[in-house]
Amino acid sequence: MPLSCTNLPTVDPTPIFEAFRGSYSTELLSASIGHFNLFAHLTDAPLSFDELRSRLGLAERPANVLLTALRAMGLLTRTPKGELDLTPLAREHLTPGGPFDVSDYVGLSANNPGVLEMVERLRSNRPAGAKPGGPGASFIYREGLESAMESEASARRLTLALAGRAKNVAPVLAQKLAVENARTILDVGGGTGIYSIALLQRHPHLRAIVFDRAEVLKVALEMGDSYGVADRLELLPGDMFADELPANCDLILLSNILHDWDIPECQTLIDRCAAALPIAGQLVIHDVFLNDDLGGPLPLALYSAALFTLTEGRAYSAAEYRAMLNHAGLAPKEVIPTLIHCGLLAGVKK
Repeated sequence: MPLSCTNLPTVDPTPIFEAFRGSYSTELLSASIGHFNLFAHLTDAPLSFDELRSRLGLAERPANVLLTALRAMGLLTRTPKGELDLTPLAREHLTPGGPFDVSDYVGLSANNPGVLEMVERLRSNRPAGAKPGGPGASFIYREGLESAMESEASARRLTLALAGRAKNVAPVLAQKLAVENARTILDVGGGTGIYSIALLQRHPHLRAIVFDRAEVLKVALEMGDSYGVADRLELLPGDMFADELPANCDLILLSNILHDWDIPECQTLIDRCAAALPIAGQLVIHDVFLNDDLGGPLPLALYSAALFTLTEGRAYSAAEYRAMLNHAGLAPKEVIPTLIHCGLLAGVKK
């Protein structure tokens, strides 16, 4: 009997993920104090984002990750002019030399291996596993670099590991994503295909194409058989940044894909997907969404740090994604929450 991908979890697993990512709070705070002396830079006057990141010697992406997290921790705030300033909490307790300063206490962890690794990631603006002098990391695929997604064993291990979260979220996505007017879905970077499988099981009229690396699709093939939808599930190997996308699909899904990439690559991929859609077709971004002012919430700011250390991306806000959708000629809709901090943001081709 085929497995079911339509039953929702009875208990929300979100607290497990929040606890799992909690270590990034320690690493970012310790790095701020023990290596960047960040709070001292704001003692006398607020600074703009660019002024502060220049003083810290950080590129835009790592600065976004670090400062978003510190704002989410309640240590930094934005002034009416949009500058970054210390909160009362940080001013009293993290200003070097103050009567109630606890910087030295927090700084005791400054040389812990995890903190030193975070400092290296922030200063280099390069993910773990990236080779010196070259782009990318082993956790994502880019033409010309060594990637876990090109080795059968490592691609299988990583793909199945990521499926653990997806199996919880996929039934909720299938329940909330409106697909009545769709006939064929293109799941770009679809991995195991679990999101497409959930949609196929819930909507018998649908067909789906999962587009991913060849080694990853070996797992998707097994999943399609196990869940009894192999006859409506096409597996198409390719490079989403280079190979032509199928043009016969009226809904394209990017589920937890864009957060692996920096803004230029995100825009390129959204533009490519938009070009492949018919008029009134939908591009659906399924991802986490930071607050539009990039001030939190803390669980997503810490998830952004996790993404930053392992990929070329970070977490983005719905406002950032809406700007990308508009640039591609797509009209954004409202965000619909799914599970484990994720949500759906659709853009309709004008």
